[in-house]
Amino acid sequence: MNKRILLTLLLIGSVSGLAPLWAAQGIIYRSAGPSDNYCHLKFPAIQKKTLYSGRPVLKDTSEGDIVDFYGPCNYDPLGPEEVMRQRADLVWERNRQVGDP
Repeated sequence: MNKRILLTLLLIGSVSGLAPLWAAQGIIYRSAGPSDNYCHLKFPAIQKKTLYSGRPVLKDTSEGDIVDFYGPCNYDPLGPEEVMRQRADLVWERNRQVGDP
């Protein structure tokens, strides 16, 4: 009986140990496509106040600003490609607001 409890606790500990790795990347949803190189990912957008800093930070998921991404499974939500994409979106949004009467 004690061995069964110990094995159960070890299994729970090892599985729960993987969750923080996912959370550390900021990915809240991941689904692999037919090939291992293509995934559907969902992750929070980057906080605007950190978008131009050297250390961007993801928004809290409770804010509801979620990026729906299709592409490489190893995509980094805080990587330079995503930072540039979100900067471009921010500039576009600002220009659109300025052009509106």
